Amino acid sequence: MIPAYREDFNARFTQEKYDRLQREMTSRCGTEVPFALCETPCFFPDALVQRMAEDGKALILQLVENKDYRARSEASIPAQFRVPNESPHPMFIQVDFGLVRDSKGDLQPKLVELQAFPSLYAYQPVLAQAYIDVFELDTKLRFFLSGLDSTSYNQLLKDAIVAGHDPANVVLMEVHPEEQKTRPDFLLTEKLLGIRTVCITKIRKQGRHLFYEEQGKQIPIERIYNRTIVDELERKGVTPPFDFRDDLDIEWAGHPNWYFRISKYSIPYLKHPSVPRTWFLDQLSEVPADLDNFVLKPLYSFAGLGVVIAPTCADIDAIPAAKRSSYIMQERLNFTPVVDTPYGPTKVELRIMYVWVDKLVPVLTIVRMGRGLMMGVDQNKNMKWVGSSAALIG
Repeated sequence: MIPAYREDFNARFTQEKYDRLQREMTSRCGTEVPFALCETPCFFPDALVQRMAEDGKALILQLVENKDYRARSEASIPAQFRVPNESPHPMFIQVDFGLVRDSKGDLQPKLVELQAFPSLYAYQPVLAQAYIDVFELDTKLRFFLSGLDSTSYNQLLKDAIVAGHDPANVVLMEVHPEEQKTRPDFLLTEKLLGIRTVCITKIRKQGRHLFYEEQGKQIPIERIYNRTIVDELERKGVTPPFDFRDDLDIEWAGHPNWYFRISKYSIPYLKHPSVPRTWFLDQLSEVPADLDNFVLKPLYSFAGLGVVIAPTCADIDAIPAAKRSSYIMQERLNFTPVVDTPYGPTKVELRIMYVWVDKLVPVLTIVRMGRGLMMGVDQNKNMKWVGSSAALIG
């Protein structure tokens, strides 16, 4: 994206350096990274990243500050997962953009999706710094947003997640965390903040209180950094030892209800130049004739599960009428390949990561690179110079 940096990186790239990057990430994370690490970072001009950060902020506020949307989105929260004492706003939000070249030849950010759920807040700064260190890149390149540096960012994350509690009483809650691809982020979060990662199945309830066990002792939980995805609980048939509807003596670092309120469910309500045409499947009065130009998506799934590109009428008919409100039909985005690699021009999807404690702040980015139909690492297997990457801003 910044030609001088791209040309220099490509000219100096060696397989030995990439192998070293992988070893370095294993060392820094305390475990191997179980998903594809791209061979290259992306070099983004500051103005483009700032535009995406501001567009994402506008989209988030359009939802959170809209009383009508707040009332409408009540329907998005399944009754069995409606948690009491909802916060007035989400704490962690991700907004994903792709880049599409318009008729004038200018790159325009286009919304892919947004989600009020934590992402790789501890992992991503480590990856970005590893690229700079291993490939000996210009130290003037930045990866934090909003004027943050490592110290101020770590403090903001601590304020959001630990919030003045003893870290021993704060847990990162996930389902079978040792099996998750995001485990490197869990380990880095523990190291950074001193909190524990606890499987939701290992939590115990006594009255209005929750506990986890460590070295034979029951440790009270005062605050939960929730990384448990409801879709996964249901797919795996996991029944938590407490009811999400219980009025517990617990604080949430990211209230779970916002996972539903700000999600693919939100997209049909958004009005912004970056938002592609989107409808709830049950509200689609007529199936488009040009289905090749659309994508069918389930509302609550991660990593591309259940997404159908260029769906057929048979794909749509296969969805029972009772479940159609849980799907959206979205205009298909044809990302413009913008990164020159030895394997040809490659597309990028850039995630703007936000933290909202006192105010909504864009803090970091995540980049996914791909040449497949979709951008997730699972959809770009057996390819080189694709996968999880970082945006370095010049």
